[in-house]
Amino acid sequence: MGVNVGVLALQGNVSEHIAAFECALDRMRWGDTSSVFSVKKAGELMGCDALAIPGGESTTISRLIEKNHLYEPIRQFPGGMFATCAGMVLIATHVDDPRVHPLCLIDMTVERNAFGRQRESFEADLVIDGIDGGPFHAVFIRAPVGTEVGNGVNVLARIDRGIVAVEFGKHMALAFHPELGDDTRLHERFLKKIGT
Repeated sequence: MGVNVGVLALQGNVSEHIAAFECALDRMRWGDTSSVFSVKKAGELMGCDALAIPGGESTTISRLIEKNHLYEPIRQFPGGMFATCAGMVLIATHVDDPRVHPLCLIDMTVERNAFGRQRESFEADLVIDGIDGGPFHAVFIRAPVGTEVGNGVNVLARIDRGIVAVEFGKHMALAFHPELGDDTRLHERFLKKIGT
């Protein structure tokens, strides 16, 4: 089994996502037949089975998606999306900031910077639906939350403030940064869906 994972490399945690996906693929014993690479142009999406939209600054990434003529190619991309933090903001249908042009790939409403500034960043152990092996240690940095989801969107985890992990078809969106730890269970769950 092999998959090709692109990581949108306009701004944000690109190298961390590449390393996390490579680690997950090695743990799944798919590393020899798979690849992970950065994506900056629409033509590079052609070789991808999946695309990661990393954390960073959602308004900046949104502007760069437009500037690089990637909005429609990403919207039309047939593979799975793995979106973290700012990526969760971008993949939603409704965002509380008019500077963000959402991709509208998961029917949900997202509140940007739901916890305030950088100093309000925190870590939490989450129970995530469908993830075995105990709680997932999640790092939240200027994180968003989902406030509402549409039909067919599977909520995987919540905290008091709102929804922090969802799945919809081949897509997964997370309010936190799984790429910043060494726990690749969420990456592996995503890859298994892509590889089937």
